[in-house]
Amino acid sequence: MAGFLKRLMPKRFRGEGLTIPAIRLHGAIMAGGGQFRPVLNLATVAPLLDKAFSVKDAPAVAISINSPGGSPVQSRLIYQRIRDLAEEKKKRVLIFVEDVAASGGYMIALAGDEIIADTTSIVGSIGVVSGGFGFPELLKKIGVERRVYTAGENKMVLDPFQPEKERDVEFLKSLQLEIHDTFIQMVKIRRGTLLADHPDIFSGLFWTGRRGQELGLVDALGDMRGEVKRRYGAKTRLELIQPARSLFGRRQPGAAVAAAITAPLAVSVAAGLAEALEERALWARYGL
Repeated sequence: MAGFLKRLMPKRFRGEGLTIPAIRLHGAIMAGGGQFRPVLNLATVAPLLDKAFSVKDAPAVAISINSPGGSPVQSRLIYQRIRDLAEEKKKRVLIFVEDVAASGGYMIALAGDEIIADTTSIVGSIGVVSGGFGFPELLKKIGVERRVYTAGENKMVLDPFQPEKERDVEFLKSLQLEIHDTFIQMVKIRRGTLLADHPDIFSGLFWTGRRGQELGLVDALGDMRGEVKRRYGAKTRLELIQPARSLFGRRQPGAAVAAAITAPLAVSVAAGLAEALEERALWARYGL
């Protein structure tokens, strides 16, 4: 009977520790997805954020980030959703960096009221990169004639089957500079006077968590469990927020994953290989 009455009491009167909701945002940041590689984007992350910020008695939400970056659009959308929910629900956001929070991963980390990293984490890479392959001679070698019809003189900009044009590259770089400037302004707004006066902060370089703290990119060094207990008491526990599961216990796939399942096997395998190579390249940039 006593136990039943205790459960009816508000948590703050039970003598129990706080429960802090925790989310793991791990993976490359891409607009799409596939059955071979789970990715981070607003569609996959939003339900987790909504659930975590809905925990009424929690004074904060803990978010673990392990991402080499990817889509700047999806990175900014995730960042904005976190900030909107934090202000709406009046909760503090604690970001914890594991292996890497670089490029778009660091952009998401900026949503934190504080950023805590492991000493050997990789942080930074505040820049913009685009990559691809060129195959201007491939079709001739295999005896294939490519036919493309366009309306608009710039519809074939950066076509991989044509020789690279200086004008196209200059146009791409202008876009990159605009996105880079947006990224820089986000860092300045969120980190403010904490940033060190260092010429390479916005150059695209990346650093360890310890050096990141010296540069003002990180607030403290530590891990999620230890930091949460230090702040809110030894009895505080973390509650991991995970994707919803179906009736049979499997995690429900997103629209992109479901579409891939119904695609022809050869197409799915090819798409999966391309996704794996793209993600591998992102991680390899940071020696991971």
